[in-house]
Amino acid sequence: MNIALWVVAGLLAAVCLASGARKLIQPAEKLAASGYGWIEDFSGNTVKAIGTLEILGAVGLILPAVLGIAPVLVPLAAVGLALLMVGAIITHLRRHESQAIVLPMILLALYVFVASGRFGLEPFTG
Repeated sequence: MNIALWVVAGLLAAVCLASGARKLIQPAEKLAASGYGWIEDFSGNTVKAIGTLEILGAVGLILPAVLGIAPVLVPLAAVGLALLMVGAIITHLRRHESQAIVLPMILLALYVFVASGRFGLEPFTG
């Protein structure tokens, strides 16, 4: 179980890092043109904030456990990212983009897996 949690957390961190960096680097207009239609509902600063949260979440999924410093931050980061996915699902539902909720729902399930695994099933002990 520990290995599965590490693998899933690592993959989720990579996805979050890439997604967050894209939101920070690319202008909102370019993101909207490339399929991120939901961006039209938010200010540029909000999109940057979401990107920043994704990057911080990616770091929080891995770094505390690797360094052995406050590893309780790993499941807390997973919970935070799960809440971000709940917001994404709500946004897509409000925009009547039912197919767009598939990826956030999968990510939500994986974040819940990491959070529950690290809070209870296979917590970091030290």
